[in-house]
Amino acid sequence: MSLPKELITYLCKRITNELIKREMVDIRDPAFLHGRIHAVTEEELAIEDRINEEVRNILKDYAEEMRQTGISYQEMFKKVKGKLVRDKKLIL
Repeated sequence: MSLPKELITYLCKRITNELIKREMVDIRDPAFLHGRIHAVTEEELAIEDRINEEVRNILKDYAEEMRQTGISYQEMFKKVKGKLVRDKKLIL
């Protein structure tokens, strides 16, 4: 899922501030915590992009067969993506 970088930064800042405000973390450097939260968030959001790219590569190999049988690209994309997500035990 693609989110604007500004939104990701804003959300991570809010998470950092809430964790500190609610005293859920004891940290001397809020900027460090914000940086870690930001890095983890971007990494997690990139998982779906990598899965989508993998699905596109798989479907590229079957493009001719899909065309001949009249199978919808979007339908196959959803099915293959669902299978990859289940096989890799991911949560999107």
